[in-house]
Amino acid sequence: MLGVDVGGTFTDVVAVRDGEIITTKVPTEQTNTEKSVLAGAEKVGVEGATVFNHASTVGLNAIITRRLPKIAFLTSEGHRDILDFGRTWRPLEALTDASWRRTFGDAGRPLVPRYLRRGIRERIRNDGSVLFELDEAQAREQLKILKKCNIEGVAICLLNSYVNADHEMRLRELVFEELGSDIACSISAEVSPLAKEYPRASTTTVDVFMKLIYDAYSTRLSDGLSELGFPGQLNFADCAAQLVARDVAMAAPFRVVFSGPSAGTVASAHFGERIQASNLLCADVGGTSCDISIVTEGQPTVNTTFELEHDLVVNALSTEIASLGAGGGSLISISPAGEVKVGPGSAGADPGPAAYGRGGTIPTMSDAFLLIGILDPGEFAGGTLSLDPALAEKAFMDLDTTLDLSQRVAYAYRMGLNNIAEGIVDISIAHGVDPRDYSLLAFGAAGPMMLPALLEETRVKSVIVPPHPGLFSALGLLSSDLVYADSRTSYKVLTPDSAESIDALFSEMEAGLRKELGEDADKAEFIRTFDARLVGQTWETPFIEVPDGKIGPEQIEEMIESFHVAYVARSGNRFDALPVQGVIYRAQAKVAIEKVAYQPIEARNGGAPKAGREITLRYIYGDEVTALEYHRHELQSGDVIQGPAIIREELSTTQVCPGQTATIGQYGEIIITKGS
Repeated sequence: MLGVDVGGTFTDVVAVRDGEIITTKVPTEQTNTEKSVLAGAEKVGVEGATVFNHASTVGLNAIITRRLPKIAFLTSEGHRDILDFGRTWRPLEALTDASWRRTFGDAGRPLVPRYLRRGIRERIRNDGSVLFELDEAQAREQLKILKKCNIEGVAICLLNSYVNADHEMRLRELVFEELGSDIACSISAEVSPLAKEYPRASTTTVDVFMKLIYDAYSTRLSDGLSELGFPGQLNFADCAAQLVARDVAMAAPFRVVFSGPSAGTVASAHFGERIQASNLLCADVGGTSCDISIVTEGQPTVNTTFELEHDLVVNALSTEIASLGAGGGSLISISPAGEVKVGPGSAGADPGPAAYGRGGTIPTMSDAFLLIGILDPGEFAGGTLSLDPALAEKAFMDLDTTLDLSQRVAYAYRMGLNNIAEGIVDISIAHGVDPRDYSLLAFGAAGPMMLPALLEETRVKSVIVPPHPGLFSALGLLSSDLVYADSRTSYKVLTPDSAESIDALFSEMEAGLRKELGEDADKAEFIRTFDARLVGQTWETPFIEVPDGKIGPEQIEEMIESFHVAYVARSGNRFDALPVQGVIYRAQAKVAIEKVAYQPIEARNGGAPKAGREITLRYIYGDEVTALEYHRHELQSGDVIQGPAIIREELSTTQVCPGQTATIGQYGEIIITKGS
């Protein structure tokens, strides 16, 4: 099995062969990312592999940077500016800022410029009946204008097409007739047949972009893997890190736009099951950001939509992740008030922290950890990069402040960690979870170095550092199942009379999923859920369980009761007297596939782990403190290490603070708790 996570700077590759986990990291080639993937695959070997699971932020980065192909957007006449309006929501920090504008609005950097957004004369009512027929002559006129603009794709989203797709389907035929059958074209009735026009429009637009970005890419990748001798199945991870076969993923590629960050959460849930830790706060701390997610009772928190930018919505099931501008590369500066400030800006990989010696002059958190003594200047990144403490010190001393060096470093250390601690506590409170019932899983290259210091501040039970923390997200791609999904919108008050139409919806969706699955249909587990609300409400309660089999009056009563139970859990109130209205109905087909199996490590039979050299830690504890250094590959199950200590491995460093105890678990995990 192979898993590949393509990042903006590095491509992480993980292979499992005969129970052994093999990892490598190669630089990402921005213009031809498949070359990076193939180079990493060649390093670990693909011969005899059964699956190749792929996640990437290539599409996400293209949207964020606006390095996008030119496409057109067709919608009902009078609504061409729907992509500019969004949902008219402002972020909290912009509520009183009259100058604030949406990043994707016409006043900013629109995904589709206004001259490429065209209105088509037609109108379908919300019950699916036709108010005005599609004006084909006017549609052809608009398409002829767009042809002169040399567009590469077309997104189509007409009002109420989720209940009647006839006009969208005919308009797509006209697109092919006027612009050529090879043009990328998506219609909202197939991409996202759900209510609420704007999310449906933005999702369809993103889908066209992803078709243009990923279609040729996936072909080149598949061909390259075949040349390397890969005989298995190529899968892509979706926004919830669930795997989808390549052909299915490319039919609706909007689902893979945000696949990279969610893989770490799935890896956490899978590893948590192995070590019997079902409640986890997951923190992936890299160079630029800290991505925080929650696993409760073994299940990641999943949303029905997500945002690529504020209000830029995509209708896809996705793992809920909150990103903070806090990582190893976070820039340290002095505010106008003279205070030490950390983030949200980052030095990135180029020029990187000052200690890299690549021209960076602003200190970062990595520079602080180097001066403290936690990072080893000669063994950074597995010895592939040497750090220069003199450059890190100069960057700190160049800050415009009267503080001495020890204060600058100590305050930066505390502020950087406090930013993450606040984020973890805030996210826990927002989801109604008590951190004292959860363990903090620390991964990403900088997570094990930074997060153990937050054990008391966040009040979590323990901090757990999994095996291979620097490449843990890539392991998530080998920890998931194949999942095929479909969804429909239908506003129906749940009564015995609605049973037949709801049963027909699920039957239609499941029949389509069985057709996609082919021979795997008999091995699939089918899961039904629906989103519902009390009549008169605006927002739905999502992911309510639906009984299997035929839906009749008895099953409708079960659905109503399940809604009330979910509503109480979510809001604390129950309103039995109010009727329940179903809005969105979902069907999933899950096919279990082979996953990474973490192998138990050897247990120590007497004696204690062997410590290496003594390391002096400066600035953060007042006086200098001596810590013992350990190498992770030498540790065995049952080993106990008292802090202060530093545990090194090829792509990460773990800090055990004074007063903490680190215990090595059955699978090599480091469990850090408050000392007795």
